[in-house]
Amino acid sequence: MTHDAHTDARTDVREPARAGEAPARRRQPGLRRGAVAVGLVLGLSGLLFTVNARAAGADEGRHPQNLAELTQQQAANVERLSGEVDTLRAQVEGLTAEQDALAGRPGVHPSPGDLVEGGSVPVSGRALVVQMDDAPTDVRRDDVNADMLVVHQQDIQSVMNALWAGGAEAMGLMDQRVVSTTAVQCQGNVLRLHGRMYSPPFVITAVGDPDELRAALESDPTVRNYVRDADDLGLGWHVESKDQVELPAYSGATELTWAHVPDDVEVLPGTPAADGAASAGPGEDGAR
Repeated sequence: MTHDAHTDARTDVREPARAGEAPARRRQPGLRRGAVAVGLVLGLSGLLFTVNARAAGADEGRHPQNLAELTQQQAANVERLSGEVDTLRAQVEGLTAEQDALAGRPGVHPSPGDLVEGGSVPVSGRALVVQMDDAPTDVRRDDVNADMLVVHQQDIQSVMNALWAGGAEAMGLMDQRVVSTTAVQCQGNVLRLHGRMYSPPFVITAVGDPDELRAALESDPTVRNYVRDADDLGLGWHVESKDQVELPAYSGATELTWAHVPDDVEVLPGTPAADGAASAGPGEDGAR
């Protein structure tokens, strides 16, 4: 018997079990089954990782990869939905007019002034245009708080309020119409308006007598404080009179959740529906 054959024969020899002891178990097959299971799990994990990576690569053009892209996508969604709201509102108004005609009810025809105030129609005319901007980075000083070098929402609100008080008949902020439900909100140095985001400079356009509007700005103490800071800290401030501007109609939802008109206030003065509501006493028209 050769050495190799002797070795193989010796390997196959089984030692008899001693009394009271269980036969020795062979561990090698169990180890092999465990190795196969681990290898299978690792293989499936690798396959799953590959599939997910390929799916992510395929969806790269459809999903935003950073905050800027997400903001642009949401702004586009808001603009699209606003257009759909305008279309549906026009359909509702048309159907309401048809129902009123069939029922013999007089139609409600708001005056041009009411339509302008509500922002439901575009307007044009003489105007004052105000532009506000953050201080340039190259003129900023270390001894000045950075918060003082950007335009805040209260700065924009102060200018808008002064313009309304000065006789503005219609107003626009950036490329949107300002209405009674418009809320000016700043997030950092970015303006959020009607679901859309804008970076400075911020442009406010007020339709009205430019001289009266300019005088209203100059007499407002809060606006004067901003102008003083603009001179000292480099904030942007530019006021320009325009002989002709155009403001678009408001686009978006106008439904109110919490606000309602008091029972003794005419919604559209002079209309039959408003006259009837104004003449009704407390409790006669379902007062809230």
